[in-house]
Amino acid sequence: MSLLAPADQDKLRESFSAMSSSVRLLFFTQTLGCETCLQTRQILDELPALSDKIAIEEVNFVLEQEKAALYGIDRVPAIVVIGQDAAGVARDSRIRFLGAPSGYEFISLVQAVLLVGGRGSNLDEASRERVAAVAKPTTIQVFTTPT
Repeated sequence: MSLLAPADQDKLRESFSAMSSSVRLLFFTQTLGCETCLQTRQILDELPALSDKIAIEEVNFVLEQEKAALYGIDRVPAIVVIGQDAAGVARDSRIRFLGAPSGYEFISLVQAVLLVGGRGSNLDEASRERVAAVAKPTTIQVFTTPT
């Protein structure tokens, strides 16, 4: 049974059709001790059916610690958004989601997939200039809570 209503699926199909390159979502999970891993998997399973440019790769957090460390993942569930460069080579977007992407976080996940998949940013020119002026590595974290 789909979590998304048919009208929402249609809207997402239309949005994902604007993607010019493929996106792979690395889903870090574990069987025991993760209350929201199953819910996260159910949410992620909705996306590949809406676009052939979206793929999910499940990564066992317990058994694949090296891969988790490579992507800076230290808890589950976690999602790493991987795109492609112009030559079609996998490129880490550095976008991470920790926890289940439900509610408003689902919209953020969709926007991240679209951005990494080649749909342009919605930033205005002034914001683009401010971002371009950042001269050192910067970490931006956004925290949300379902209330």
